[in-house]
Amino acid sequence: MLRLLALLMICLGCLDKVHVCRAHAEPAASPGGASCGCESLKRDAVVGDSTASEEPSVKYSRGANEMESDTRGGQRMLSQMVLISGGKFLMGTDNPGIPADGEGPQRQVHMDSFYMDIQEVTNRQFQSFTNATSYVTEAENFGDSFVFEGILSETVKNQISKAVAAAPWWLPVKGANWRQPEGPDSSIKDRLDHPVLHVSWADANTYCTWANKRLPTEAEWEYACRGNLKDRLYPWGNRLNPKGQHYANLWQGDFPQNNSAEDGYIKTSPSYCYRYRCAARSQNTPDSSASNLGFRCVSQEPH
Repeated sequence: MLRLLALLMICLGCLDKVHVCRAHAEPAASPGGASCGCESLKRDAVVGDSTASEEPSVKYSRGANEMESDTRGGQRMLSQMVLISGGKFLMGTDNPGIPADGEGPQRQVHMDSFYMDIQEVTNRQFQSFTNATSYVTEAENFGDSFVFEGILSETVKNQISKAVAAAPWWLPVKGANWRQPEGPDSSIKDRLDHPVLHVSWADANTYCTWANKRLPTEAEWEYACRGNLKDRLYPWGNRLNPKGQHYANLWQGDFPQNNSAEDGYIKTSPSYCYRYRCAARSQNTPDSSASNLGFRCVSQEPH
């Protein structure tokens, strides 16, 4: 089966929560074409006045984001893994929220056992990888990455003359990369245990190889997400906020203008689409990266 990068819509700072794309409200079973525009984040999808690129953003303030010495010297700081026991499950849905995403049809799939990271790869863990290998991400080489407009400083926004045509709230920001998630005036210094962002398929795959792991397949991700629950929209059940409780970092409010942050978090997963369900999936080009995309690894052996 094709190994597909689980570039996940991430929760800010709550690594034990579900890792999803934000939503502005509990959607109907078939919300039509509700989309945060994530599928449009291709490097050729930007419109506006073109501006010559600076040197690759690897030059931007790297020293300001270096971490403490416990990530140096090649030491591997890997995420704890949990065993996902094999079995059969119903993958996909016959009632897709976004049919074009290929969520259906529902079919029975048999899974072998595997181990999965209990959380997304963090900034701290990714730093240990780059310190050991001197790896430079694609966003750093390109010199920019996509960032949600609502989390950018006015200084950065005023320097941008382009936007994604199909989703103008996504902006290509020079200097945005995993070290500087919102551009040159941002840092991960106080977000070492948050999910690493702005990673492409190639970046994530290279990290997994270094960690002696691999990226999950679509079936593995959905099987783990469902947790032996049949015909459930979300990992925890069918209601988005059972008993008024928030189980994921989602958008609350009028997208994309106002996020009330009722769940206590405002950054990292700045989208509102319907792609946080177990059967949901999205796709993009292998070199795409953005401020709401991260990943986790799987393995056939414990680590």
